Amino acid sequence: MNRWGIPDCLEREIKERDKTCIYCGRELVEKVPPHGSRKSLATSEHIINDARIVTRENIARCCSACNSSKGTKRLTDWMKSRYCKEHGINKDSVADVVKEARKMGCEAP
Repeated sequence: MNRWGIPDCLEREIKERDKTCIYCGRELVEKVPPHGSRKSLATSEHIINDARIVTRENIARCCSACNSSKGTKRLTDWMKSRYCKEHGINKDSVADVVKEARKMGCEAP
């Protein structure tokens, strides 16, 4: 289990599924290359910001840039943000796992 309470088997499954950022589609890297940018660094993400929901439907990987921008915002609120508009992130452009989470409509406040 990692420091966020994600079981090892689920973390491996998510790493295999999410090779690109679930929001912007950027290819993810595991380590920042020397003199490289942290923007593409893979981070774990709760799509619905509720740390109690540790499922394959809610845990995903995104780039550190998107994760930093989203922070603790509700998914629907964040998708209306300037960051998302500037990066072409919208309900149609995100990964299927995000679309499914939006369908559930159970965002925590």
